[in-house]
Amino acid sequence: MHLVVCIKHTPDSAATMLVENGQVSWGDAPMVINPWDEYAIEEALRVKEKFGGSVTALTMGPESSTEALKTAIAMGCDHGILISEESSESYDTRFTALVISRAIARIDNVLLVFFGKQAIDGDTGLVPMSVAHALGWPGFSYVAELSEIDIENSNINVKRLLEEGRQHCTGKLPAVISVVKEINEPRYPSFVGI
Repeated sequence: MHLVVCIKHTPDSAATMLVENGQVSWGDAPMVINPWDEYAIEEALRVKEKFGGSVTALTMGPESSTEALKTAIAMGCDHGILISEESSESYDTRFTALVISRAIARIDNVLLVFFGKQAIDGDTGLVPMSVAHALGWPGFSYVAELSEIDIENSNINVKRLLEEGRQHCTGKLPAVISVVKEINEPRYPSFVGI
């Protein structure tokens, strides 16, 4: 069984966007794993601890994005994949989702793909469900609880956090989920992992 967690290398949440000579930048802000993705990593690791298998962190971006992969591996992920191309920074969410879905399709035995609910730099939240659509898999957004994973019957039950309350949903595996912070408390990278 293989679990994939898609992460993004983003500016620190305290960063301020700057405009210099008509160019937008984050200035000298440190780059970190998108904070929402830390919850996705933690949930993937919890599923691995319960059912076995391996967790692969996948990111798309410049070479500097390997720092996000290193952090994910220090948290407990088994593998890291960087999809890198110079023009990838200008991809829109649709093209990003297509590239990520094609990378996931090349990984054997993927049961679940985890995302944070959105990236703090783009804030669209469109990529997770676009990846689910591209793969032809069920997609669950705003997941606050993985109620049940039935590997034998290929079923998943989740609780989604909506403004009106919680919605119970059932679907087939493999599936794509995007998680909210209510799902868990992310662990810190271990000294051994670092």
